[in-house]
Amino acid sequence: MTIATSAAPPPTHNRPVALARGFLTGGVTGTSLAAVVVGIVIENEPLIAGGAFLLAVYVLIRYLAGMPRRAREAAIPPHLALAMIESLEAVEGETSDIPVKFDLTVAPDDAPAYRVEITQDINLADLTDYRPRGILVVQYPPDRPLKVRIVKRPTPDWEERAASAHLDSAPGPALASDPLEGCGATLVGFLGLLLGAALVVLLFRADLFDRDDTDTARPSVSSSASSSSTTTVSSASGTVALGPGQSFLDQGRLGSSVAVLAKGEDKDRALTVVVQERLLTVVLAPTGTQAASRLDLDSLPYDRVPALVKEATTTLGIGSPRTWQLTADRLTGRVALRVSVTGSEGTAYLEADGQGKVVRRVSAGG
Repeated sequence: MTIATSAAPPPTHNRPVALARGFLTGGVTGTSLAAVVVGIVIENEPLIAGGAFLLAVYVLIRYLAGMPRRAREAAIPPHLALAMIESLEAVEGETSDIPVKFDLTVAPDDAPAYRVEITQDINLADLTDYRPRGILVVQYPPDRPLKVRIVKRPTPDWEERAASAHLDSAPGPALASDPLEGCGATLVGFLGLLLGAALVVLLFRADLFDRDDTDTARPSVSSSASSSSTTTVSSASGTVALGPGQSFLDQGRLGSSVAVLAKGEDKDRALTVVVQERLLTVVLAPTGTQAASRLDLDSLPYDRVPALVKEATTTLGIGSPRTWQLTADRLTGRVALRVSVTGSEGTAYLEADGQGKVVRRVSAGG
């Protein structure tokens, strides 16, 4: 069966809404992060808590606002179509599932064919099943034909159609999945982040730049003998930066590093733990203050962190994660671990309780 194809125009998006949402997200993120950083520098605990609370509230509002759309999408089954692989390129990965960039010609039954470029995780053992000119079954939301995902186990009738079909290539170039969300909104989001951070710095510039340096404890810096990591401890925070080829996802690395940062009295002043691939930060409450939101560092489920990061980077709709970050705190009265992942699709996150059990997931665009 041969299917002739012709190019289809890209679907329309509500560009002003996408740009406004990107700017607002960037502004809130920049304001929150700057508030936490400035609060640490000037030892202002309410500012630290306020920055983290602002970000948490915004994420919650975005999640609640997206519930009606997600419910509508869940109620409408996705469209299925045949697609031909024009080209594919495997991106380097460290697990059995590696991201693969596909250039596809998608041929819906009721619309003209079009070219689209997507990235999807493929198991190494199945990689040989995907080759140029091969026919696949794909699915996409009815109102978002560029949000294409490969159906790895299609039904028998679609599998039979794919085995007997022959598609003609649609004219290029391939369209990126949700280009406005991934490009324009990202640019205005970055502008919003800069403006939000600048606003906080301007508001607290007197405290930042007119402080008496003699009243601030000088940080102590120590490096391991192998120079594989650097540890910095001050009165407000402690950080550990790992060298190349190392990760806080390595077995036992995170717990031992936290133990090095928070010793003695510092251990009882921990407010927040922030972890990235090779950077660990423990935010400490000002000496002599009382805070109900302090963390019990010994009770954190360090052994669950690698599994939480893997789940966040592989199951929340981020095809090629660029960065991930884990934050542990007690701002809501209970221990919460949040793993956020950022990629071309946007930002997704999951939240776990004090035992490392996942209690909420928010996919990209949710």
